[in-house]
Amino acid sequence: MYLPEGVALVDLILLSAASFMGSLLTAALGVGGGAFLITVMAGLVPPLALIPLHGVVQLGSNASRAWLSRSHLELPKLGLFSLGALGAALGGVWMIGLLSTDYIPLLIALFILWITWMPMPEIGLGRTPLGLISGGLITTLASFLVGASGPLVSAWLSKDAENKWRYTALFSSAMTFQHLLKILVFGLVGFAFLEWVFVLFCMIVLGYLGTKVGLALLGRLPEARFRTVYQWFLTLLAVRLLLGYV
Repeated sequence: MYLPEGVALVDLILLSAASFMGSLLTAALGVGGGAFLITVMAGLVPPLALIPLHGVVQLGSNASRAWLSRSHLELPKLGLFSLGALGAALGGVWMIGLLSTDYIPLLIALFILWITWMPMPEIGLGRTPLGLISGGLITTLASFLVGASGPLVSAWLSKDAENKWRYTALFSSAMTFQHLLKILVFGLVGFAFLEWVFVLFCMIVLGYLGTKVGLALLGRLPEARFRTVYQWFLTLLAVRLLLGYV
């Protein structure tokens, strides 16, 4: 089987299942499937591979939503956000060489606990040109460190209650561009994506199936109960990562 060194069949099964569940949660309940996925991945793949692999899997799901909502996209806003994100990509190259990858799971665990239990403010700076540029810069830099920057991007852009499609189009397109930049930067610094092709293929396919199942369950699940279970399960996964540093 085409698995990287150190990755067992059971790891592949768990990664694929996590991709399925993350997509299902996002589609059915709107909760952070990306945060769930990277927290599971942090306990299964080497720290160096964590951010780039998560970026590839999440690129597919965000790109599909961006394509489906493309008619509602405000291109000038995406352009300003992308300008800041491009600046962050240069900083990402610097951070990859500076930060020890051993601390990436620790940063992810702390970040997950923060977004799970602390109220995420509606920053709303995405309504101004300077806010969009700074949002692209800051959230993309964060994405290089913790991967799942969706909650930060969402808070920065602030949901448009009057036009949810317009918000979805901008959010999905911004996240797509972020993940694409991460993939390009990690590729430039030498990350061997080819070694992970089979793992990525399985995760992307299962993620697509999870989206299909989640959409079929949309509106049929007790959302409040599932959100509580999700919070505590995510917390346990984060604590498990923290215990590795004790």
